[in-house]
Amino acid sequence: MEVRSAPSLLPILRSRQQGEVLTYLMCDPDRETSMSELAHRVGVPLSSVHREVERAEAAGIITSRRSGNTRFVRADTDSPYYDSLSDLLVKAFGPPHVLAEALEGVEGIEAAYVYGSWAARLHGVAGRRPVNDIDVLVLGEPDRAELYEALGGVEGRLGRPVNVVIRDAGWLRDGSGSFHATVTERPVVAIEIKKQLGRDPVPQSS
Repeated sequence: MEVRSAPSLLPILRSRQQGEVLTYLMCDPDRETSMSELAHRVGVPLSSVHREVERAEAAGIITSRRSGNTRFVRADTDSPYYDSLSDLLVKAFGPPHVLAEALEGVEGIEAAYVYGSWAARLHGVAGRRPVNDIDVLVLGEPDRAELYEALGGVEGRLGRPVNVVIRDAGWLRDGSGSFHATVTERPVVAIEIKKQLGRDPVPQSS
């Protein structure tokens, strides 16, 4: 789905899709991806990705190359804008990407999500104050010390404290109570941890 209005997380950008396309590329300076893979990863139509890439390359903040009929894109780390822009984008749109990287090495996680004010803002829910922390829900039986260490290591990069809540793998489906309602009745954003193949079903808002 195209989201054309200025994003609540960073209203200086033209649209949420612009922020997500640029963040995916700038979150990892070594990442090179095809246009179709980029569209798939950020959930944006290929035509919109093409427009955003054209604008970004014209501005000198990404670079591209062709191999046959496939166009590959990546962040231009030589750009004078790279350091400042990547830092800004990661803080605004990067929590799912940064958290996924941090949680890859933590055993026992069945699924993980960002919930609360950051997730709501990503989905366009307005708020009176800036997002001051990142709320993370982890499902499964992770080693708590390992989990806290992994999440503590990304707080500087995200520019905010990371608060984590741990629940059983089936909690989203079978849980109850006020906290369960708080999580499931508002938008949540899945943290796509590469080593995890399964996901507990969760109501998604968009």
